[in-house]
Amino acid sequence: MLNISNNKLNAKVNLKEFKAFKKVDKQRHFKIFNRFLAAFAFAMFIILFLPWTQNVSGKGYVTTLTPDQRPQTIQSPIPGRIEKWYAKEGDFVQKGDTILHISEIKNEYQDPDLLYRTEQQKEAKSKSVLSYQEKIKALKTQVSALQKERELKIAQAKNKLEQSRLKVKSDSIELEAAKTNSTIAKKQYERTITLQKEGLKATRDVEEKRLKLQETQAKLIAKENDLLVSKNAVINAQIEIRSIEATYQDKISKSNSDRFTAESNRFEAEVEVSKLANKSSNYAIRNAMYYITAPQDGFINKAIRGGLGETFKEGEKLVAIMPANYDLAVETFVDPMDLPLIHLGENVRIRFDGWPAIFFSGWPNASYGTYGGKVVAIETSISANGKFRILVAPDKEENPWPENMRVGSGANSIALLEDVPIWYEIWRQLNGFPPNYYTPSTNISKNN
Repeated sequence: MLNISNNKLNAKVNLKEFKAFKKVDKQRHFKIFNRFLAAFAFAMFIILFLPWTQNVSGKGYVTTLTPDQRPQTIQSPIPGRIEKWYAKEGDFVQKGDTILHISEIKNEYQDPDLLYRTEQQKEAKSKSVLSYQEKIKALKTQVSALQKERELKIAQAKNKLEQSRLKVKSDSIELEAAKTNSTIAKKQYERTITLQKEGLKATRDVEEKRLKLQETQAKLIAKENDLLVSKNAVINAQIEIRSIEATYQDKISKSNSDRFTAESNRFEAEVEVSKLANKSSNYAIRNAMYYITAPQDGFINKAIRGGLGETFKEGEKLVAIMPANYDLAVETFVDPMDLPLIHLGENVRIRFDGWPAIFFSGWPNASYGTYGGKVVAIETSISANGKFRILVAPDKEENPWPENMRVGSGANSIALLEDVPIWYEIWRQLNGFPPNYYTPSTNISKNN
């Protein structure tokens, strides 16, 4: 009864006579319960002042410490067709072991003797280069011979020119002598005529002098003709020198032109040799790509492309391989608000999925089944999930991580901060405040 009416029922009726009232009205039980509540409240009040270790928790997975130790896929740099498998899933392969053999699907590379034929073409072009080199040497020798021959011919023509000039001088002197003889013969003839008129000379003497005068005049004409011939010889010698220079210059120019053409052809042949050498090298490298080999020691996890005769494009994933030797680490993610509390070298507790553990968030010393780690890397940019990536390596001073741990297993990380009272932690959680800013007690180098 709520006893909210003005008519008090308990004043008119004695409720203690009823069995139901006797079962409900137990004052002794209420006293025990009240004492229990008081004790519980006192205990809770004491607990509020117990120490609580603040922490930054994160969720991630097991990975490897270095990128080259992580699971990887093997791609083919060229398109091809699967011809034969040399390994199956789960097999252990060493570095350089052949995993599968592929064949060519492009028409321009399907000739089985492609490399040999390319080498033959390269050798032929190389011989062509040698031939052009020999031709260039021969043309250089020819030019040198023509230059020497031109010098000799010009020297010979100059000698002839000099002889002609000397002949001109000689003929000039003889002409002057002939003029003098002609003048003397004329004066003697005129004197003889005068003496004949005076009766001192006979007619025969006059005729002799006339004959001699005619002879000297004939010699004078002959010498004039000889002088003209000599001068003409000088002109011809000069023309011959120029003709020799022009003729040999034309021959030398033609030889030089042939040499330049041969050099140009040699350069083109050298370019072709270089191209063929490049092709030959590329074909040799491409032939080596027909065998897909293991980049490092590891286990074949999965054959992504299976079967025989299946074709694929270049860059497609063929096989997934897990390295045999690796150092485990945990890749975990923390909220941006907690990032300033994480430092390199700090201790982290890790709980792995699949390994039983009892963990108390505020009392790490009372936890069981967790493993120790240290922060070795902190990402400087935010990840796609809106958190920052932290890399945690095993703590060598604590128990080693489980041997059967596999890369990709889930892991929960707890970075331990400073101790605070429980009431303060509850107050912080209710108000959504971050943990207290924490600075390590020792200077930790970023190179750790």
